[in-house]
Amino acid sequence: MADTIEDRACELAVYMIETGATVRAAAKRFGISKSTVHKDLSQRLPQCNRRLYQQVRQVLETNKAQRHIRGGLATQKKYRSLEKP
Repeated sequence: MADTIEDRACELAVYMIETGATVRAAAKRFGISKSTVHKDLSQRLPQCNRRLYQQVRQVLETNKAQRHIRGGLATQKKYRSLEKP
């Protein structure tokens, strides 16, 4: 884990850019809360690395645009597992 909050924000951003991970997946991977990931990326990162922030913002917007699809697939999976006797 990073030594400073700014380093952690940069590590999170690089991880999300490379993998396309969601905030939830990044939080799980780094062992921190979703709120911390979001705050690091949306508030702290722009102050310490503007270029990295621009890149991670695109990943966040893509994930936001696709979340309704992931939610629908999760619901479908849930109800299909309930159908099996």
